Amino acid sequence: MQSSSGDPSSPADVVNDVEAADDEPFVRTDTIGVGPHALPWPDDPKFDRTLLEEGDKRNVTDQYRYWSREAIVADLDTRRHAFHVAVENWEHDLNIGTLVRNANAFLAAEVHIIGKRRWNRRGAMVTDRYQHVQHHPTIEDFVAWSVGNDVPIIGVDNLPGSVPFESVSLPERCVLLFGQEGPGLSEAARAAVSQVCSISQFGSTRSINAGVASGIAMYTWLQQHAL
Repeated sequence: MQSSSGDPSSPADVVNDVEAADDEPFVRTDTIGVGPHALPWPDDPKFDRTLLEEGDKRNVTDQYRYWSREAIVADLDTRRHAFHVAVENWEHDLNIGTLVRNANAFLAAEVHIIGKRRWNRRGAMVTDRYQHVQHHPTIEDFVAWSVGNDVPIIGVDNLPGSVPFESVSLPERCVLLFGQEGPGLSEAARAAVSQVCSISQFGSTRSINAGVASGIAMYTWLQQHAL
């Protein structure tokens, strides 16, 4: 994997189920957001009455202030990009939250978590509330999904024989697959991908953080298909 050591926080303190109850424990409500909406309130159904009354301290863009979560997701769904991202989760990788946050920032169609259902949500900064996340128990289940939906799998790793992103034309419909922090793509994942792409590096370190690598890979897709 194009990665190094992960977040030092204890997994026991921060791991939550992907389907766990929503909460926002990491948002600093004293420094972001807006207060109660001035009267009269807008009557558009996309607005949340509680947020209008109490203020909106969520980490969302100004465009979505006072909107309900359901309305935000529905609006994002009208313009999501054609690429997906996937990550193997065999060891509770603490970078998965960052990957989900990047997927939200770059408007990926969906995030796929392969392996353990439970994953670290701290790095996601609550963006998983607005991002579609699908779980696949095994690589085989994930491959079946990709074949059934005609979405080629592009591995991201600095393996021998990998091709630098700057020399690759990525498919418009594809899923970018990342391995665990440290070991990188599993053998089963390597066998499933149509090609492996790498991120060019110029310093002394042999790898870069998996969360960082995911952002670079997604932005590369955007440069080729959306910007």
